[in-house]
Amino acid sequence: MKKQNVKIIQSVSRAIEIIRCFDNNEELGVTDISKILNLHKSTAFGLISTLEAYNLLEKNKYTGKYKLGIELFRLGTKVNSNLRNISTPYLEKLLKRYEETVNLVVRDGNFAMYLEKIESPHSMRICTKVGQRLPLYSTAVGKTILASLSKEETEDILNTSEIKKYTEKTISDKEQLFEHINMIREKGYAEDFEELEEGLTCVAAPIINHTKKAIAAISISGPTSRMNKELRLEIGRTLVKVTKEISEKLGFINI
Repeated sequence: MKKQNVKIIQSVSRAIEIIRCFDNNEELGVTDISKILNLHKSTAFGLISTLEAYNLLEKNKYTGKYKLGIELFRLGTKVNSNLRNISTPYLEKLLKRYEETVNLVVRDGNFAMYLEKIESPHSMRICTKVGQRLPLYSTAVGKTILASLSKEETEDILNTSEIKKYTEKTISDKEQLFEHINMIREKGYAEDFEELEEGLTCVAAPIINHTKKAIAAISISGPTSRMNKELRLEIGRTLVKVTKEISEKLGFINI
């Protein structure tokens, strides 16, 4: 996400936009990219060639198209490495205990970005994937992050977000969202009843920093048929304990 009031260097901006073209595309050709970004083909080719030279893009010798390069993966593993290293053993224990999908997300502006995901051993699969960004208001992880913020910050996020319904149960009314977030503050964890995906229920708790704001969150997601009231209550209490321990290990002891 571009920050406001920052001087933008056009060539760098275009290179970043090229990389972002692969967010929803595994492979793209020069012509594809030039059309997506409305760039002259020679300009697109020059930028792509430069990115390829630094292994940020990789060319498929059989198709002639490009995909994200190994250097991006290497650099990506360095992002939030401390949070990942500390959280991963907890994620694995949660999976073993509940046998439902476990997610670790970080806040990215008005969005929650999925940093880690460990799938349930059951056959049902959850629609989210690592690297995906979803609005804070539409998921348990996002709502538990919102609940850690001040009323003013929450209002600013909701006022600058495109509020849309993913399912019939998505809370899209802002007043209802404010009331819902206040309830989450009191409980200490959030629940999502098929608000992102039909048949899917999630429970999440925040990882809090020294200013008492959430920098990340952990959730457990499963089919609504298995996530009954008693289980959700147990998971909620467990997640609050787990995220508190992670916060303390990250050095956020004033929570």
